Amino acid sequence: MKIFRKIQILLAFYIEKCYNKLVNVLKGRRAEIGYIQSFKRFETKYLLTHEQKTALLEAVGSLLQQDKYGEYSICNLYLDTDDFYFIETSLDKPIYKEKLRVRSYGNVSGQDNVFFEIKKKFDGIVYKRRITIPHSEAENYINNGIKPQSIEGYHANQIFNEIDFLMQKYKPKQKIYLAYDREAYFSPQYPDLRVTFDRNIRSRWEDITLSHDNDTSLLSTGTDDYRLMEIKSSGAIPIGFAHILSELKIRPVSFSKYGNIYKARWAKIKEERDEVKT
Repeated sequence: MKIFRKIQILLAFYIEKCYNKLVNVLKGRRAEIGYIQSFKRFETKYLLTHEQKTALLEAVGSLLQQDKYGEYSICNLYLDTDDFYFIETSLDKPIYKEKLRVRSYGNVSGQDNVFFEIKKKFDGIVYKRRITIPHSEAENYINNGIKPQSIEGYHANQIFNEIDFLMQKYKPKQKIYLAYDREAYFSPQYPDLRVTFDRNIRSRWEDITLSHDNDTSLLSTGTDDYRLMEIKSSGAIPIGFAHILSELKIRPVSFSKYGNIYKARWAKIKEERDEVKT
């Protein structure tokens, strides 16, 4: 029975692999621009123990391969208003929401490049648009409103105009430093499939800069052993992969890094205020 089940999964992988090859031929290759400026995809999140992660990677076999970077740190500055409009709106789970952030891979300074991103979610689909600029230009734009000078090309300028519209409308500032360590996997069979595992989710509400990773607090996910897995794809998860998730009893969860850190912060503030009252 187990052999028959394995054959079913392998057959499902093979059928979807053939389908994806056909789709890629029909839609053609995306032009190379050095980095991807726009994404449109589904993102599904799961909380896994280390044991579940190990079992999953063993079960999928060659479907997933770790990218060349190994484990690396992703550092973010989330921009928000003084009344935290963006995250408060997001926590209400509306059909449409958006956020602004500056992202780096590892800590940066001066002329090191960062990504300035606008991330939107509409009806379950994630849209991410970003430009790459020097860290110093990003800080100067956020703090002083000076347009970055290194933006080149029609598409990059169009994305900047979208970012600038939100900046002018809401006047957000850097509110939180949020970082985590990530392992990323890609699929040779499914070019649009990407799977990431994040751990050590940490944050800082003061000294909001990408230049260092000191004085941060870890976000509790119930146990320090948990990894946040995200499956990112332009379409449905491959059937064989979905079967493996089901067999390992790995279920989707609603989980926002910024949202959970924000809620934990205000819960702590409320607790401290209650203690003072008593």
